[in-house]
Amino acid sequence: MLDKFKQILSPKSAELRKKIYFTIAVLFVFKLGTAIIVPGVDKADLQTSTLGFLELINIMGGGAMEQFSIFALGVMPYITASIIMQLAQMDIIPAVAEMAKEGHTGRQKINKISRILGIGIAFIQGYLMSFAFIQHGTVLDYMQMALVLTAGTALLLWLGDQITAKGVGNGISLIIMAGIIAMMPTMFMQAWTILGEASAGTLLFIAFVIIYLAIVIGIIYVESARRKVPIQYSNKSTNYSGNNYIPFKLNSAGVIPVIFASTLLSVPAFISEFADNQRLSSFMENYMMMDSGPGFVLYISLIIAFCYFYTHLQIKPKEMSENLQKNGGYIPGIRPGKDTMQYVKDLLNHLTFVGAMFLAFIAGLPIIFASLTNLPASVSIGGTGLLIVVGVALETYRKIDSELTSRTFEGRSRRGRRR
Repeated sequence: MLDKFKQILSPKSAELRKKIYFTIAVLFVFKLGTAIIVPGVDKADLQTSTLGFLELINIMGGGAMEQFSIFALGVMPYITASIIMQLAQMDIIPAVAEMAKEGHTGRQKINKISRILGIGIAFIQGYLMSFAFIQHGTVLDYMQMALVLTAGTALLLWLGDQITAKGVGNGISLIIMAGIIAMMPTMFMQAWTILGEASAGTLLFIAFVIIYLAIVIGIIYVESARRKVPIQYSNKSTNYSGNNYIPFKLNSAGVIPVIFASTLLSVPAFISEFADNQRLSSFMENYMMMDSGPGFVLYISLIIAFCYFYTHLQIKPKEMSENLQKNGGYIPGIRPGKDTMQYVKDLLNHLTFVGAMFLAFIAGLPIIFASLTNLPASVSIGGTGLLIVVGVALETYRKIDSELTSRTFEGRSRRGRRR
């Protein structure tokens, strides 16, 4: 780690440092925006003291919803739109399924549609949120606030694109990570305050910290674990002649299933918050909240389901088998074609099962601990946040490491040519 830090500070990595500084500057703008309250809103009139299930959106937005800032919606509308588009690719909407088969061009089209859909969802959520949190407003007031909140989401998406293009890592993921990190100190202070009231408060807080450290170690293990499948190429004229490997991650979906499951559960709860229907609110509280028995089971089940769904969406066994066969490649002991496709499919299912169980266990630990100790919802959801933070941090580290490696290789190549 120290060697990497020295490489970043070396004169040869000036361009990489600029990217890192740019990323930090944009994230600072995001954090600054979370403190800017929507114009025309009196903070004393806000009804955001108890967010309930909306605490997830608040944590991912760095406390922006609690402040009712211009970034109150965060990037969650875009994530919701992405989930809808991912589901649409499963032959639910033929036109979207065809776009998905067009490669890079198709992905660009789907991403554009996701953003437009996300903006529409942001306006609807912004209006509902304004109606629920601001009392004695007019329809025009709520429309104006919804437009400001929608513009805030659009600005965040643009800032995320700028990080992706000019900075380091995935911009949207880094914005979510920055929001969660900003809320971590508050979460741990709440845990210390509540647990400290018990007779064995110090021991409980130590156990609480150990659980979160276990989550960090667990997610690093899951993200780093890989199964290398040997590949041989019979065509000697190809650049791939000799032995190669295809690395399959233990959990190829990363922390996306946790984000998807949390977002999907938040949608009905979000609606119930503003429906002003006691029976619906009671149903959501008893059956959809993570700290309720049925809600917890549903949350874990969604994580496991999304692990399989997203893994097979990212890695398509049929396409992989066809590409190997076209390049003259094969897995030793496995016939090309259908046998290879079935082998990859079975391997993915086995790896994903282990990865999904492990991810579900880690995601469920803080919720179980919080229910046993009566900690607030922000603490249990903070476990989900920590999963996201560690996953995004690892992705960003790999991005920086690959850039350092490529620059080192380029430097050696130039010295070799001079000789």
